[in-house]
Amino acid sequence: MKTRPAAVRPIVMASPFLVGAAAILLVMALAAFGRVAPLDSGVVILAIVAITAIATRASRQSDAADKASDALAGIDTAVEQFSDILTEPCLIINERAVLIYRNPAALKRFPRAKTGDPLAFTLRDPDLVEAIDKAIETGTAQGTELHIPVPNETWYRASVVPYRPGEDRSFVAITLYDFTEQKRTDRMRGDFIANASHELRTPLTSLMGFIDTLQGPAAKDEAARSRFLGIMRSQSERMSSLIDDLLSLSRIELRQHVKPTTEVNLNLLLREVAETLEPKIEAAELVLDLKLPEEPVTIIGDRQELFEVVENLADNAIKYGGDGGRVEIALIASASRSGDHHAITVTDFGAGIAEEHVPRLTERFYRGDAEANRKKKGTGLGLAIVKHIVARHHGLLSIRSKLGEGTRVEILLPR
Repeated sequence: MKTRPAAVRPIVMASPFLVGAAAILLVMALAAFGRVAPLDSGVVILAIVAITAIATRASRQSDAADKASDALAGIDTAVEQFSDILTEPCLIINERAVLIYRNPAALKRFPRAKTGDPLAFTLRDPDLVEAIDKAIETGTAQGTELHIPVPNETWYRASVVPYRPGEDRSFVAITLYDFTEQKRTDRMRGDFIANASHELRTPLTSLMGFIDTLQGPAAKDEAARSRFLGIMRSQSERMSSLIDDLLSLSRIELRQHVKPTTEVNLNLLLREVAETLEPKIEAAELVLDLKLPEEPVTIIGDRQELFEVVENLADNAIKYGGDGGRVEIALIASASRSGDHHAITVTDFGAGIAEEHVPRLTERFYRGDAEANRKKKGTGLGLAIVKHIVARHHGLLSIRSKLGEGTRVEILLPR
């Protein structure tokens, strides 16, 4: 068999459809003159179509390789080596804003960033685009702030530095410095002061009123003093719980952008939660039904935070759904349709929650039935804490409830 000349190969690779069409017309012409039988011509046409498809695929692979090669052309190895030793993400783009190199830190932080793709596929921010344009135009370094809202809010200070290794080549190096923790700390201080001042005002006012009463009209009333001291203790416990939950929520928000790195055995975790809840279950005269798979189910997560999630959900089920007589905690392996998530469900069989309240249950201090929640000594922060912890673990939270049928909370955690 004769090999195809090298000069012909680029033509086939560049235009496989034209080659295939020409070959089919040639076969049809030969069939018309009787040089090729109609049956044979059909087989030949099918073969040509197959060859054309192969040539098309090869052409696309060749184009992709050329694209990657063009993207990397002109990059100094010293620049690559310098960016690789940086602990911050560093992205290098060309004059068309196409990503041509990213260091290991950038690959870890932005795993979908691929060389040869426009930078907009990875980072979309008007201020960053403006800084890049200005850096290319003026030839001087620029700085800006970058806010990425999903999957978790993060903030970066971007340093945009242009450099020209040759007359016909110019690049821009973008280095990102993470200052999310500082941003969250500032927000945490403001939120804590606002929330504490709002939520602590009522119990503090009550305490001051009881103290004035005990110092005045009820100073010698033993029965009133005993009753008021009990109420004051209850209000003090509520304030203590509120402060603990506010601090817990602030701590979780501060680390929400940091991915957990430890392995957690969910079977053991749920058993430990069940043991911790035994005194409350017995006091409420409930039955706890713990359903676990036989095989161990493990994920990458923060054990303490996941323990807090299940404990919060189970505590809510006991408080608000205890009239159903039973609480169920279940672990389901590969629960999602894709099989990429494990599920933890906490179900009560109590009075349930009205449909209009369900979407707002994870808001801070939201109380569907405010009077009932106060009697149950709820702070209104438990589900907000759960929501933030699940978001940090890149999970999904869903709440389903119907009046008279109880409430079911499901958490999907990635495998």
